[in-house]
Amino acid sequence: MTTATDAAATPAQDRAPSQAKQVDVLIIGSGFSGLGAAIKLTQAGKNNYVVIERGADVGGTWRDNTYPGAACDVPSHLYSYSFALNPEWSRSFSRQAEIQDYLEQTARRYDVLDKHVFGCEMESARWNSQTQRWDVQTSKGRWSAATVISAVGALCEPALPNIAGIEDFTGEIFHSARWNHDSDLTGKRVAVIGTGASGIQIVPAVAPQVAHMDVYQRTAPWILPRFDREYTRVERFAFRHVPGFQKLSRGLIYAMRETQVVALAKDPRLTRILQRVASKHMAQQVPDAELRKKVTPTWRIGCKRMLISNNWYPALQRDNVDLVTDGIDKVTSNAVVTKDGTVREVDAIVVATGFHVTDSPTYETIVGADGRTLAEHFAERGMQAYKGSAVTGFPNMFFLVGPNTGLGHTSMVYMIESQLSYVLDAVDTVARERIATVEVRPEVQQEYNAMLQRKLDPTVWMRGGCASWYLDAHGNNTTLWPDFTFAFRKATKSFDLDAYRYTRRAAVSSTAGPSTAAPAQPVPTAEEASA
Repeated sequence: MTTATDAAATPAQDRAPSQAKQVDVLIIGSGFSGLGAAIKLTQAGKNNYVVIERGADVGGTWRDNTYPGAACDVPSHLYSYSFALNPEWSRSFSRQAEIQDYLEQTARRYDVLDKHVFGCEMESARWNSQTQRWDVQTSKGRWSAATVISAVGALCEPALPNIAGIEDFTGEIFHSARWNHDSDLTGKRVAVIGTGASGIQIVPAVAPQVAHMDVYQRTAPWILPRFDREYTRVERFAFRHVPGFQKLSRGLIYAMRETQVVALAKDPRLTRILQRVASKHMAQQVPDAELRKKVTPTWRIGCKRMLISNNWYPALQRDNVDLVTDGIDKVTSNAVVTKDGTVREVDAIVVATGFHVTDSPTYETIVGADGRTLAEHFAERGMQAYKGSAVTGFPNMFFLVGPNTGLGHTSMVYMIESQLSYVLDAVDTVARERIATVEVRPEVQQEYNAMLQRKLDPTVWMRGGCASWYLDAHGNNTTLWPDFTFAFRKATKSFDLDAYRYTRRAAVSSTAGPSTAAPAQPVPTAEEASA
């Protein structure tokens, strides 16, 4: 039998096996969540696993998003694993290259790179009811896995705008997450479509080098000040050498960020405080009344993602930058035409229109026990999971950064580590109790999601007067966690087997007596009882 260790040790280009390689656990993706899962499995002594990653390295969104100005909007000391603190952060808000370097170093430090198969695209994952395993087809061959952990991030599949004629454009065109570094925009006329988290970083970084830039805005974002600075030598010395100093800094940042939950999820009236800060920031940076009107949102702060920047408003006031708020009608071979009939000729188009969050193409490739894809399940009842980690109809599959685990105020790494505890305990439980299949009960998932929507209903995300990518096609917020993050950590502290229906592997004869610690079987469903 070929183990994951054997597979990972073989050069990727030589792997084209006709037989499926057998592993206990297969992890899809190696961003913060997939890499974290690999590290935790290794630390637990569970070495029969493999990580398939379509990219050439670890990093996920931080490997892919290399556009000019790319940086994190969560403070550096909070945007890292708690078990791998980084005393070498150079500034309070890290930039893309530094975060990517941190992830690469962490992978080497914990010696998990030999478990990865890079340049390996997952083509399909199908539940095999006969073998009670997942058959995973990839661009580098086939695997058979007892358990699959999907660590496909929410911000990995670029969403392209549905604009008439955009395919006819003859100049340079690329998405912010697929930046073409071979394209020199110097002295060119450039259109940037989108003013979200990526757009507000790209425009200030690129505007100084182009001849002219048109920035197309559909809805104005709320912008808060970015309190970013380089750490002093004294601070960096303390992070390295003063016991507990970095943990204390991280803890204080976490606590300050967590106070925002009160306004965002508990009492949206308190968002007025944040909105006053954003309005003052705008007033100080945008003296022109006409421009200020264009950049003033019509919805309550927090309803969409809150953004931070000190150079977005100044960039819009450059002589070579125009903010266009008329909707785009079409794109021609060399121009963008707005609904008022204005034709603006351009040499290049940068698309900063976000990602497929609630409709990821990956969902089309995962086929569950009933023969339907994850996309079909989500289309029927909305994007639902249990604790963001398990979906009924998909046995022996766990999700990291699944539905309703997203945040609007703090570090996703905290949520990822919470889920890692839950999923790793599930893997432990499956091995310890000799479980063959485990699947969250439909009624448990339904009750859990009904609870989530009740808690989400009074939040600013639902009552803030905007339409956002937080909502799915059913109008439900299937993206965000509606409470304090420590409440999620408590809920995912350990795997709750009683919330699942499961079957056991056939008993193996032994001279030893039966275990006295065998758990009680869960109450069977009606279907199981009649079988």
